[in-house]
Amino acid sequence: MCGIAGLVDFSGHCAPESRPRLERMVHTLLHRGPDSAGMDECDGVSMGMRRLAIIDLAGGDQPIFNEDRSIWMVCNGEIYNFPELKKELEACGHKFTTATDTEVIVHAYEQWGVDFPRRLSGMFALALHDSKKKIFVLVRDHLGIKPLYYHWSDKQLVFASEIKALLASGLLERQLNIPALADFLSWEYVPGQATLFTGIYKMLPGQMLWLDLQEPKLALQSYWDIPLQAEKEVLPASVWQEYILAQLQRSTQMQMVSDVPLGAFLSGGVDSSLLVACMGKRGVQTFSIGFDDPSYNELHWAQQVAAHLGVDHRDEIIRPDVVALFEHLMHFMDDPIGDFSIFPTYLVSRLARQHVTVALSGDGGDELFAGYESYLAQEKSRLYQRLPVWMQHKLLPALMQRLRPGARKKGLANKAKRFVEGAALPASLAHTRWRLFVTEELRNMLFTPAARAELDKPVSSHIDELFAAARAGQRGALEQGLYVDVRSYLCDNILTKVDRMSMAVSLETRVPYLDKDMVALAFRVPDELKLRGNLTKAILKQTAAPLIPRACVYRPKEGFSIPIKHWLNHEFQPLLEDLLNEDDIRRQGLFNPACIARLKREHGQGSHNHSHLLWALIVFHDWQKRWLSA
Repeated sequence: MCGIAGLVDFSGHCAPESRPRLERMVHTLLHRGPDSAGMDECDGVSMGMRRLAIIDLAGGDQPIFNEDRSIWMVCNGEIYNFPELKKELEACGHKFTTATDTEVIVHAYEQWGVDFPRRLSGMFALALHDSKKKIFVLVRDHLGIKPLYYHWSDKQLVFASEIKALLASGLLERQLNIPALADFLSWEYVPGQATLFTGIYKMLPGQMLWLDLQEPKLALQSYWDIPLQAEKEVLPASVWQEYILAQLQRSTQMQMVSDVPLGAFLSGGVDSSLLVACMGKRGVQTFSIGFDDPSYNELHWAQQVAAHLGVDHRDEIIRPDVVALFEHLMHFMDDPIGDFSIFPTYLVSRLARQHVTVALSGDGGDELFAGYESYLAQEKSRLYQRLPVWMQHKLLPALMQRLRPGARKKGLANKAKRFVEGAALPASLAHTRWRLFVTEELRNMLFTPAARAELDKPVSSHIDELFAAARAGQRGALEQGLYVDVRSYLCDNILTKVDRMSMAVSLETRVPYLDKDMVALAFRVPDELKLRGNLTKAILKQTAAPLIPRACVYRPKEGFSIPIKHWLNHEFQPLLEDLLNEDDIRRQGLFNPACIARLKREHGQGSHNHSHLLWALIVFHDWQKRWLSA
């Protein structure tokens, strides 16, 4: 696991200042790779990295070269099928000088050219330079597990694992991308290629940037997408369970290869519990955390699973200084997300890092097997639409407006309010309606007229585009929703959160559910086996039930969260008032001060729960001071 960074000067020469620029960029990534650093330059290409040593501790430093040093590269991530690829490449005559997984990439490029990423199984963001053919390549892994950012001008290409490294180059102007800000507040993440910086872009999952250095033109192409099954196989549920368990065991065992201590996060939910069961009992270490608020503490479930599986389990009840923790974590939010589960993700990563260097995570199970309550809400909305129009659009919304949010994390009142609010949004958004926190109406009230003039797309644009792509493949209704989530919410929010918070403590996190073969299998499973009545992830739960306590398999889904709605009125109240004060809001000219004042007042009085939007506004304003104004 590493952090990578580099510059490509289209003149074909490395300027004297390129080396110090690269050193500054690489230094910002120290947390991603505290064990060593490596840098080199050739024909206008400067590349460097920070290394967290996982495989071949003595011989795996980067950059990595081929036999005659004409092809060289840096990579952040792990290639899990490298033993098989190495044998195949050696049979083709390639010579290896290390035992590291990264070296297979340079030889794979030599052997298969533009098709080489398709042969890789793993998580990776890589940069490769072919000095003979004058080719430069950037590649991001199939599912977007590892991040990769770039900036392009007529003179150079700059790339890095994190935006702060790009900024350290001194080659970019810091300008706010207002349409991206609107998306961020609406969805709690910036979707697709955009970032909050104008001119800084994300590589998409399964995407390659191919650059001919003799005539520099940016060529982006997709080398992988979620496989489309033209016709669903009609098989008994028991057969699908066997397939799922066998594939997850293969994916898990393949991702347990490590020359350093390895463990797993264990929440006590079905995804992480089944994953730990697939690891086997021998020497497995697991980690979980809880909070002193009973409705946010799920440690007893994790403890029950750990006892059943006989693993070496460690957990903690956390009472953090959340304001100090906020200040620390925002350093890692240069590409921010508004998901406040960054706190528990960081804290469990910190706990794990005291004992291991690699942790397996159950992320991806919800998006592959329909684990979110929003999928159920979409099914229930079909019944809701049968109600009289006056009841749907007048009576029930009015009643929900008067209903005060409950103190618990979820509860019947909170679920009812959220369902009615989401059901009032456009049906074209399908299940994502219940993940939207700033509607078109609220966006018009929140932004000033000058800022609204910059908004060139509706709030639903990226969702509409992904649904269109899913429908073009003739996918079923639920499969369309899963496709959208894998291509947006998973990569732009969940995986971003896990990468940032684990790398903040130099912990490598691996996600066996997102092995590309596991994803392909999951999308072969018929929709009706995933969502059955009120049961989410039905087939995965059936698969897990023989291996872990049944009560843990079929317990209500809670989610990995914190009591943010309470903290905003107590611990975070000074921060809220400081970052969202009326004078600064008015001076910036982006937001309507009266609208933000109303949101704060209603939340403080307990009449409405505006925690998602208020938190996103807090994160943005801290980001603005920290990164845009620096």
